[in-house]
Amino acid sequence: MIFMTERRSTMLSIRKIKRLSLIVLSSVMVLVVLHYIYRALICDTFVVTGESMEPVLHSGERVWVNKLRMGARIYTDYDFTKPTLSSFRLPGFSKVKAGDLVVANYPYARSKDTISFRINYVYLKRCYAVPGDTLRIKNGCYVNPQTGGQIGDLKYQRILSETSDSILTKTGVVLKAMQVNQKLGWSIRDFGPLPVPKKGDTVEITADNYRTWRRPILYETGKCLRECGGQVFLGQTPLHEYSFKGNWYFLGGDNVLNSHDSRYFGLVPEEYIVGVVVSEVERNL
Repeated sequence: MIFMTERRSTMLSIRKIKRLSLIVLSSVMVLVVLHYIYRALICDTFVVTGESMEPVLHSGERVWVNKLRMGARIYTDYDFTKPTLSSFRLPGFSKVKAGDLVVANYPYARSKDTISFRINYVYLKRCYAVPGDTLRIKNGCYVNPQTGGQIGDLKYQRILSETSDSILTKTGVVLKAMQVNQKLGWSIRDFGPLPVPKKGDTVEITADNYRTWRRPILYETGKCLRECGGQVFLGQTPLHEYSFKGNWYFLGGDNVLNSHDSRYFGLVPEEYIVGVVVSEVERNL
């Protein structure tokens, strides 16, 4: 009887241990799932790399990125070897505003001339212009009339304005900006005005300005713009105007002397924006 009682007690203890282990394991799995849901849909952290956002943010600092504000992206195709982004965005409660800091996928991670998606290849920049804005850089200073004038870090912009081309070139600054029209000779000191299209905006396409829209239109249609004899063609079809299918943004670094951004490669599609920076977490030592 004593043996049977001890055996029964041992079996009960084993059952309790198994039950407790199952509860603990289930709790851990739930916490892991909730953690990834939180990171995917609500908020995530991002580590700043490089000097492009100085003096506001420095390399090694970690920031919170709010995904709820403009709505989190939900992937519809998880084959991330493809160069295209297949996703939709959940409803958000606010749009990105000019002046916000955002984290976005770098649009030229696979090709220097074609917008393409690469998972986790992201960067942090300031939004200098949102869809519907018109942006220009005048003597080194960003000007966005829709925000009331100058935007960004004025200290670095003044340095760009007051430093000679020869000195800037010697220090490694690339002055030549994206050439939407070779006759204009745009530079990072004098640039624009550049209209930033919103969904439904229609722009005139000419032999003089088609380079401005070549990459965005290729991204939206999969067809190349080309010029022949003064006429612009989209694929094999003559094109005189184009209506945009999506929203576009102009993103740039506050350190205008050392930032690879929309001044050089052009506009960024809305679906490439991951979220809006809300605060700094810590600096990694």
